[in-house]
Amino acid sequence: MKIKRNVLLNPGPSTTTDTVKLAQIVPDICPREKEFAGLMKGLREDITKIVHGDPNKFTTVLFCGSGTINIDVCLNSLLPEGKKVLVVDNGAYSTRAVHICEYYNLPHIDLKFPINQRPNLEVIEETLKNNKDIYIVHTTHNETGTGLLNPIKEIGALAHKYGAIFTVDTTSSLAMIPIDIEKDNIDFCMASAQKGITAMTGLSFIIGNVNEIKKSKDYPKRSYYCNLYRQYDYFEKTGEMNFTPPVQTIYATIQALKEYYQEGERAKWERHTRVFNALHEGLDRLGFKDYIPRDIQSGLVVAALYPDDDNWDFIKIHDYCYERGFTIYPGKVENKGMFRLCALGAIDVADIEAFFVIFEEALRKNNIRIPVLYKETKR
Repeated sequence: MKIKRNVLLNPGPSTTTDTVKLAQIVPDICPREKEFAGLMKGLREDITKIVHGDPNKFTTVLFCGSGTINIDVCLNSLLPEGKKVLVVDNGAYSTRAVHICEYYNLPHIDLKFPINQRPNLEVIEETLKNNKDIYIVHTTHNETGTGLLNPIKEIGALAHKYGAIFTVDTTSSLAMIPIDIEKDNIDFCMASAQKGITAMTGLSFIIGNVNEIKKSKDYPKRSYYCNLYRQYDYFEKTGEMNFTPPVQTIYATIQALKEYYQEGERAKWERHTRVFNALHEGLDRLGFKDYIPRDIQSGLVVAALYPDDDNWDFIKIHDYCYERGFTIYPGKVENKGMFRLCALGAIDVADIEAFFVIFEEALRKNNIRIPVLYKETKR
């Protein structure tokens, strides 16, 4: 089967292999069959291994939905009565956790930091020290809106020091940046199949501490569908999801995991790093500036500032690239003109070199000066 290959430089879904795409073409099956339940058991075990989770301490719970469902599930399910959430908030995706707390009326502290800086660990510790009722500390690992990498190991250590659990949104880092769930002081992390695993949309998962999941059975019930213990318990009793799973996506994810383990954790991260470096080299050659200082970038997302050129039009540049098989993405920061190029997916340096040929053509076709211009004060 001839499948057109697009290079997606957006922050997910990511470019997939043909073998992952074709894994979805299977005989129809009822997801309540024992055969399919067996597939999901193996899938859960293989996902837990990605973060080196001890199967006696950690498990993976699958949900049908986008990555946001994971944040929803963790925050509404894991908070005991009379306790509160501390959100370490320095980007669009940690702010999303705040919105979830607001929606459920969960007691919480929105501890804001600048979106282009790592959070201040001393401020986090002082907040924990002064709020003995904090039970969940939550943040984002790779803030995809800007490409900033948060110091999760250090934040997790502080959470544990003050008796809290640590939940981390690893949607755009898991299966790319190596993670060790215990060494990184994580109690719960999460992702979706279409990101680092490089499968298809529709399947999300939470990898978490079994004891904490069991304890949450007695916590306030805030959602029927998005309850972590309820889904975990159903898996343990039946091997199945409580509600209809995304069948074809699960087949694709199983294939993607085979390819993940064939490539290997270290080799895969080295490939993403090559791609990330190639993105920087291409942008540097054309004169673009980063929004985030390089020493705190995740190694997966480059947020490049729009140039100060009257001819610059992101939509025109996007459309020129898109028509030729390359997808770029606008920024996620209010009042900042920027676009993002990401090192996710089944791509390598040759794809980036081919992209910059097209990208430079787009700049020239639209009469944008190369190297691009900036006012001295811009950042």
